[in-house]
Amino acid sequence: MVESEHDVTLEDTDRLHGRSALVDNVKAASALAEAVRSTLGPRGLDKMLVEDGGSTTITNDGVTVLETAKVEHPTARLLISTASAQDRAARDGTTTTVILTSELLQNALELVRSGVHPSIIMNGYQIALAEALDEMERISRIPKDGFEMRAAVATSISGKVDSSVSRHLTELAIEAAEALAGENGGQDLERLRVKRLLIKDGGVLDSEVIHGLVLPKSRMDMASVAESDGGRIAIIDGGMESPKLDFEASIEVTSTDALRGFHERARERMREQVDLLVSLGVDLLIVRDGIAEDATTMLTDAGITAYRRYDREDLERLARITGSVMVRDAKRVKDKDIGTYSSRSECSYSGVKHTHIEGPEGGAVTILIRGSSPSVREEVKRTFDDALGVAHRLSIDSRMLPGGGATQTHLARHLRAFAPSQAGREQLAIEAFAAALEIVPRTLAENSGLDPIDEILELSAAQTESAEEGAWIGMDVASGNKVRMDKVGVFDPLFVAHHALAGATEAANSVLRIDDVLWAKQDAQTPDWQSEMEDQD
Repeated sequence: MVESEHDVTLEDTDRLHGRSALVDNVKAASALAEAVRSTLGPRGLDKMLVEDGGSTTITNDGVTVLETAKVEHPTARLLISTASAQDRAARDGTTTTVILTSELLQNALELVRSGVHPSIIMNGYQIALAEALDEMERISRIPKDGFEMRAAVATSISGKVDSSVSRHLTELAIEAAEALAGENGGQDLERLRVKRLLIKDGGVLDSEVIHGLVLPKSRMDMASVAESDGGRIAIIDGGMESPKLDFEASIEVTSTDALRGFHERARERMREQVDLLVSLGVDLLIVRDGIAEDATTMLTDAGITAYRRYDREDLERLARITGSVMVRDAKRVKDKDIGTYSSRSECSYSGVKHTHIEGPEGGAVTILIRGSSPSVREEVKRTFDDALGVAHRLSIDSRMLPGGGATQTHLARHLRAFAPSQAGREQLAIEAFAAALEIVPRTLAENSGLDPIDEILELSAAQTESAEEGAWIGMDVASGNKVRMDKVGVFDPLFVAHHALAGATEAANSVLRIDDVLWAKQDAQTPDWQSEMEDQD
């Protein structure tokens, strides 16, 4: 039998195609979802992540678990990318996104086995997504007061830390978000404008938000002024050092007068820079790189307190709160580049000197995160980041949905009623989409020690009985009762649910489009042209 050209071409390649490829991809997605499924909800469990060096991380954060895990399967990596995108966009809902994607794929596989083509399923999923997003918009509402706003933030971090810590971090996140209210910079603004400092001293409940910037730096010269009630500040995005040659060279000096003249000229250049700062009324100098020793003495004598070795992000925060403009070269500073600060002081945390600078412009704060151990402080930091991200985004779009599985249960009921409006096989895909949504209340029930089948049936019945307010009835996992979620303060921000559902559908459809998976058996190699030429000879 003659070997086909296709077989010859792929002889060094493993291949899965058709339904086998889909089955393999669905298995990978399901395995990944199972790894984080138990973290969902207020009674979700933690994961211990052990790295190669033996260091451990204990966390309830789904995206941290996924990004830390060593995953080789391409479909699993696709789901991790989807979860990371959800985290960047909404700061919450990463676990929901992964388990929804997995459930959508499992239901799609059942349809494929029943003879429904993947293209029909993808089309049905898109129809169901559009209808679900419209329905979420319809049932959402804006918070009535600050209590509901805080409840939405608290819901996003429930289960990650205990209740007292959750309340404390919620208040800190709201305070930090209010300091950024009205600022331009997009949804990632809170990552850029809020400085996180991890402090050994004290417990988690001693963590606090400080307006202004607290940086682990002390002034260069202890003889300079340690505190000030205000003044003018210059920020140099470079250094104040003698220039160095960019190439290796040696200079032979045959006279001490020549060497003395060399140093005098360098000192004169430094003197000119210091005199320029003095003429502009600067009394606080922040430099990204180093400052020469000669310059340090000149600055102190001129009444200018200097700091060096600042990170670029910290310089940008300082420029924001003081109204300064960062200048690359100290010789080019102009009056319009000078900013003002309202206070400066030095303090000590955990035996390390820190400098606290406040500016009249606002727009940047520092969170001091305390805890009994490094792992505790890291987990508190991750939890605060999530709370702050949600709080900041709620200040932009405050619309909220009910939590406790209420939204997903209502959408499932709504889509089942909507499905018959489609004449084709897309109707089956819409019903599969509706069934996949119930993975959220099912998982919440499982993680709370409740029977998932009974809970879903009771929740669906409770929503059906109350047609007017049924969409807002969900599971109170603490009592097991079916109540209005706004009465118990359990909310999901609309933007979180929107991104999670859209991201999960997009990821599922991306996997459904794949009908061939090819793995090369060997790495690409450089051809040995010399050997081939010798063989031809």
